[in-house]
Amino acid sequence: MQKCNCLKKCAYKTCTKYVVIGIFYNIAQNLLVISTFNPIQFDTSTPDFVKVLRKRVNSYFKENKVSKNSNGTMIFKSVFMLLLFYIPYFLMYTPFIDGFWYLIPWTFMGFGMAGIGLSVMHDGNHNAYSKNSLINKFSGFGLNLMGGYDLNWRIQHNLLHHTYTNIDGMDEDVDAGIILRFSSNQKRKRHHRFQHLYAWLLYALLSISWITNKDFIQVVKYHKMDLLKSQNITYGRALLNLFSWKIFYFLYILVIPIFFLGNPWVHISGFFLMHFIAGFFLSTIFLCAHIVDQTDFPEPDNTGNIKKNWYVHQLETTANFSNSKSFFSWFIGGLNYQIEHHLFPSICHVHYHDISKIVKKTAEEYNVPYHANHTFISALKHHYKHLKLMGKGS
Repeated sequence: MQKCNCLKKCAYKTCTKYVVIGIFYNIAQNLLVISTFNPIQFDTSTPDFVKVLRKRVNSYFKENKVSKNSNGTMIFKSVFMLLLFYIPYFLMYTPFIDGFWYLIPWTFMGFGMAGIGLSVMHDGNHNAYSKNSLINKFSGFGLNLMGGYDLNWRIQHNLLHHTYTNIDGMDEDVDAGIILRFSSNQKRKRHHRFQHLYAWLLYALLSISWITNKDFIQVVKYHKMDLLKSQNITYGRALLNLFSWKIFYFLYILVIPIFFLGNPWVHISGFFLMHFIAGFFLSTIFLCAHIVDQTDFPEPDNTGNIKKNWYVHQLETTANFSNSKSFFSWFIGGLNYQIEHHLFPSICHVHYHDISKIVKKTAEEYNVPYHANHTFISALKHHYKHLKLMGKGS
């Protein structure tokens, strides 16, 4: 067979073939997982850097007499994000919108969905929103209202990602199966040489994956890994809650609009448009904080452990971007200050800008890395560069 010299033709064939195969492969692979959770141990000694950093951050809150949790700004933002999603939703039921104009509310709902995920449910599920556990719980349910499942998120994000950041086999956010290669510790496939081209489309499918298959797969997987007990819930209860939330979500977000408003294909198109916007937004914000050519992807040693302090590990595997008080930073829940979030996940994000000055200064004093990109665009470029490097086999 003659070898094809056309890059575009090869890329197209590769994308259509491997993306479809990869999606089904990932589903099957996760469903067949039968293992126990074997935690990795970090160096338990506490270096001076950590002691000084903790002291300075605690002193900041004490001296300024401010709570580490939410304030008036956070409450306003929460209301804003909820209204950004639900006002367009209810506007669809008014006589002012009809036909393809329904796509306009769905578009705003996409940004509202991203805003709720980044600025409301994130702090709630980290128990950072309030000292009141009930308020945190209800804030965390923001994810369920958007089609996700808070139980899975807390295990994947709080337990696995935050503890074992960028460690292949432990941090699920680094594992994209055979579709994408994020770490040099992962096996390279031929189609990965095109991943810097097709990855962006897959990012838009993030939340679609959540609501259709990933949540179901994760409940089964976490049950087999014996991780559900970390959330004080049984397997049967977890499944019941999952199915209940999914039924509620699809009823209010899709079935009811189609039943009362008609135009089923317009609303189905709007539903996917909403998820494409939110999925792309959520994916790129995370990826620019960890999956870039500046961060490390460490491997455990022969004993299965990491011989570094956990705080230092977080600084080596995380990167900030666009560190300024801008609308962009406000909208994405301060997650451009990802370093501060990983070091102090129980602190509400409205404080990240101020404590970032403390963290950066302390890191520089103790010669600890503090990765930061000036703009979001520059962070995207570093992610693109990382995709190309991993695609070439670096």
